[in-house]
Amino acid sequence: MLATLNRLQDRLDATRRLNFIAPLLLRLYLVPVLWMAGSRKLQHMDATIAWFGDVENGLGLPFPELLAWLATLTEVGGAVLLLVGLAVRWISIPLIITMLVAIFVVHWPYGWPVIADPSSLFATDRIAASADKLAKARELLQQHGNYDWLTSSGRLVILNNGIEWAATYLLMLLTLFFTGAGRWLSVDYWIARRWRSAAL
Repeated sequence: MLATLNRLQDRLDATRRLNFIAPLLLRLYLVPVLWMAGSRKLQHMDATIAWFGDVENGLGLPFPELLAWLATLTEVGGAVLLLVGLAVRWISIPLIITMLVAIFVVHWPYGWPVIADPSSLFATDRIAASADKLAKARELLQQHGNYDWLTSSGRLVILNNGIEWAATYLLMLLTLFFTGAGRWLSVDYWIARRWRSAAL
């Protein structure tokens, strides 16, 4: 029995030869997320700066111009660096900071869920109240709109804007910070390999 368990463990351990796949997939997943967030800010930089500084309807951050540019360039530059696997552990640091700011300044007041689902384990009073609003919106659209066409790309939902996605991205970035870009399919790997062989 023990010999069988050892053989099974050896086979499981053999899969570690493919451990470069996980960081590669994390990088490739985050690239479009960061690129879209950063490029959207970049396209509307004046509005982004205003939103960063607006105390009433925005983030209310000090030095809004500086912080807006830092966040934007971190996201756009981070997407490019993650794509090629260059300086992945280094770029993870400002990306983690950006994600923490997003979590605590933008999304925290809305709780966990991104989509308002009253049956969710993390439903708040605000989410519970959204059920009536969603039902009324459906009723109005079924009576006065082309409901089948409006919902042909997916069901109608209410955005809650909670921390769920930002927290997920944060965990992915933390993983990349600790593991790095991965072997074979990253510039970091080939640079490190070249430096190590040159040092010998």
